[in-house]
Amino acid sequence: MRIPARFVAAALVAFVAGLALAWPASALQVGDKAPEFTLPGPGGKPVTLAELTAKGPVVLYTFVAAFTPT
Repeated sequence: MRIPARFVAAALVAFVAGLALAWPASALQVGDKAPEFTLPGPGGKPVTLAELTAKGPVVLYTFVAAFTPT
């Protein structure tokens, strides 16, 4: 089963946003440019922010419940 790229991108940006919220002193503010990052994508292939933004705008958001045990 192949995971659509938009879901991979959403998961990556949610993870990065979660990291930013973990360290309030370095958290991004509205309108700030996100720092470049690379995270593992499907199958362990690295995915970078630059690759995602080359395809169009990227929205950073967090969904706290996604990272908590249920």
